[in-house]
Amino acid sequence: MARTTEFDVDMALKKATHLFWEKGYSNTSLRDLMHVMGIGQGSFYSFVKSKKALYLRCLQHYNDTVTKRRWDALTGAATFGKGIRAFFRCILDDLENTKTPNVCLMAGSLASDVLMEKDLARYVVGEMTRLEGAIVARIKDAKRDGELPASIDAKLTASVIVTYLQGLFRVVRVLKSRKQMEEQINAVLSGLEV
Repeated sequence: MARTTEFDVDMALKKATHLFWEKGYSNTSLRDLMHVMGIGQGSFYSFVKSKKALYLRCLQHYNDTVTKRRWDALTGAATFGKGIRAFFRCILDDLENTKTPNVCLMAGSLASDVLMEKDLARYVVGEMTRLEGAIVARIKDAKRDGELPASIDAKLTASVIVTYLQGLFRVVRVLKSRKQMEEQINAVLSGLEV
């Protein structure tokens, strides 16, 4: 008879996600993971096959929770302008939360230690591409609806927004106040005619 899992899988995944988010992929050891998850080596390896497999599950968990709130803010608004501003507001709210690390787990995953792992790189790059694609689609809708000028290059504008977003994660809570970031976001979006 197979042994049943003797730990709360959802809670263990949540704790592992937070640890990876806080320390990064390479700086998180298996010992740290097992400790924070409250499980032994046997349970760890029956839950996931490797640290890399757990990291991938944690990225998916992060996207199902944190990124989903941001995504809903972007896609749930009546206009692109309101949606992209709600998206950035949601990010600033998350980054202002002192109980969470001061970077996005996905943005932190754009690091050589993660990207040299093919499975992880495929997932991270795929999710970044999906975000950029969603912004392109919203911009095209805004152009069609007359919210944005027809001359706006949707792909280039989305690329600038995603690139700016990655930079924002590097400076917020370290170099800039929320008010400074809000002013900067407004300048970037206004410059893009959004």
